Amino acid sequence: MKRVYVNEKWCLGCHLCEYNCAFANSGCDDMVKALKNITINPRIRIEEKGNVSFAVSCRHCDEPLCVKGCITGALTVDQDGVITINQDKCVGCFTCILSCPYGAIMPSSTGHAIQKCELCINNAGGEPACVKGCPNRAIVFEERSEEA
Repeated sequence: MKRVYVNEKWCLGCHLCEYNCAFANSGCDDMVKALKNITINPRIRIEEKGNVSFAVSCRHCDEPLCVKGCITGALTVDQDGVITINQDKCVGCFTCILSCPYGAIMPSSTGHAIQKCELCINNAGGEPACVKGCPNRAIVFEERSEEA
């Protein structure tokens, strides 16, 4: 399965992945109209430790603890291995947030209980918006072997 991978050696900490993610999930056609004068709440975020920057997003685990911990079945793994959210089933218990070992699930600011990366399957098609918008190619969308 193709997943988003980050090479922290190449990450500039520019946060463009966050802006591209927020725009891709905004439902708008114009980035300026979608993001101007708002606090963005992307499904990927940049963490900075010392002089190292890296992006944190859902890893679409082979054995996802978030899905196992979801009490309503709102989180599921689709046939392609992408972990998706059914917002109609989510009751906002946040068990998935507590279960994720990577901190990749977060509360939503859009009226839904939670949000996480779904690889832009519902909006961008093909390559995720964070990957497309990374100026340094620090974020890639590729399939890797288990040993990588």
